[in-house]
Amino acid sequence: MKSDADGDVCADGDVCTAPDEYLVRVGFALGGDDGCIADARQHAAAFLDQAGDEYGLLVPARVKDLTQLVVSELVTNACKYAPGPVLVELGLSAGAVDVVVWDSDTTVPAARAADPGRIGQHGLEIVKAVTQGFSVDREAVGKRITARIALPGEPTSAP
Repeated sequence: MKSDADGDVCADGDVCTAPDEYLVRVGFALGGDDGCIADARQHAAAFLDQAGDEYGLLVPARVKDLTQLVVSELVTNACKYAPGPVLVELGLSAGAVDVVVWDSDTTVPAARAADPGRIGQHGLEIVKAVTQGFSVDREAVGKRITARIALPGEPTSAP
């Protein structure tokens, strides 16, 4: 991981940049209770469906599936390791879907070394494997994690 001039922590090889201007964006709060992970996935699916229905933005099924997976993994970690509410923001730009998850824990997550024999704790590895970009921003309270899922036709790694 590295930090940019603003203190944003970015995955190795990724460039810390502000997201593209969003065409559509939504945010919602979750209580961190049982069921919030499923709620987050449903919100993500509804957001992407609405982007297609109301704004004519084509989001392929694979990107919808990956978005739900990333939302699920990040919200699971937030609910597991941080007390209190979880805030989720989804943004759709011309080239990507951004998933932003805020929680109250300031600890920067780290993917563990690959271990096919390990049961569980692969969520961050999965998120990093299916996203174009990943960053962690420490906030005055907690942290904000951003994962970017490329739309088809976009490069799969940051320039």
